[in-house]
Amino acid sequence: MKNVPLSMMLLLFSQAASAGDGRQETVLAERVIEAPAERVWEAMVLDYGEISNFSPFVYASDYVKGSLRGELHAERKCAFNESGSRWTHEQIQEIDNENMVMKNVVLDVGKFPLNTDRSFAYYRVRDNGDGTSTASYEFTYRTQPGWMTGMMRSAFQKNLDGTLIGLEHYVETGEIVNATTGNWEAVAQRYE
Repeated sequence: MKNVPLSMMLLLFSQAASAGDGRQETVLAERVIEAPAERVWEAMVLDYGEISNFSPFVYASDYVKGSLRGELHAERKCAFNESGSRWTHEQIQEIDNENMVMKNVVLDVGKFPLNTDRSFAYYRVRDNGDGTSTASYEFTYRTQPGWMTGMMRSAFQKNLDGTLIGLEHYVETGEIVNATTGNWEAVAQRYE
């Protein structure tokens, strides 16, 4: 400790102190999609267990615990690596089909630094009145350990933005985009 500069010790102390402050971060992604809101809602929420149809970061996804459709209390598991050891187990906690708003909660994780008691997302689709719709993800999270919360912001933003690009492509073309299809770079270039 004798050779550690005072500024470094103060930085470490402030990070350790803020780790226990309970702070959460929120990231938001929105995208206008050239498709009716009902079609976007169907792919994004009602086909809840099929997020691997359009997320370039998901290797596989499926319904669990008897869930068959995106409805209240439906559950899914998403694998974020080829072996399936890095995963999330999620559940629809609230859903309003009329206003196209859904709250998704993280129940459990495997090799993810998320505090499951403090991590959830709102999925929304808005009809723009001109044949297009706006899809959005609003993800509020806390990491475990807490000091990583701010550091994960850009990674989560990239994930949400990419997933909405994948959703747009899937809705418009029917072509699947996920971590195994090998088409993500071409899709991303087309839509950015």
